[in-house]
Amino acid sequence: MLDLINKQIRRVPTWTVYILGILPAAWVIFTGLQAVDPVRGIEWGLGLWAVRLLIATLFISPLRWIGLNLLKFRRQLGLVAFAYVVLHFTAWLTIDMGLRWSQILPDLYKRWYIIIGMSALLLLIPLAVTSNNASIRKLGAKTWNRLHKLAYLATGLAMVHFLMIGKVYTVEVLTYAAILVLLLGVRIYRNGAQSLLPV
Repeated sequence: MLDLINKQIRRVPTWTVYILGILPAAWVIFTGLQAVDPVRGIEWGLGLWAVRLLIATLFISPLRWIGLNLLKFRRQLGLVAFAYVVLHFTAWLTIDMGLRWSQILPDLYKRWYIIIGMSALLLLIPLAVTSNNASIRKLGAKTWNRLHKLAYLATGLAMVHFLMIGKVYTVEVLTYAAILVLLLGVRIYRNGAQSLLPV
């Protein structure tokens, strides 16, 4: 059964990930504009999808271990996740804070979850920049793989940011946190704790 699924998956072009990746953003903006608090709706929605997509990217390897090979889509999925992180940050910076730096800078001191979220974004930037074959050739596969292990730390920080910004631990929030812990735990069990470290 999995062989048949993998055979069909190989026929799907990787660019479809980018096309499908646009749809949640369009839905978030559409529904957000109709919400009581459009700014909150759009900002939260983009952040939620960023977390979902980061976690989805970490699913690729465990699924491969059980025979479902989606590896060809991991790079594209990671880039879409990064785009949502950037969109979430941009929404906070512009439509929420209105680029009012006199308020933004003090907020960084008062709200630690902003610093944590920005740290996740900064860690993802080199991963996005090097998500191409030219970077793999230039860095070498070993160095490239070590660098891209930062995805685990970045996703963990994004999850902490998500938990802190929500303030109320809903079933949905706790479910995503549990899934992330499970994914990291499975990887540690299978490959050891060093498999999460960029060393």
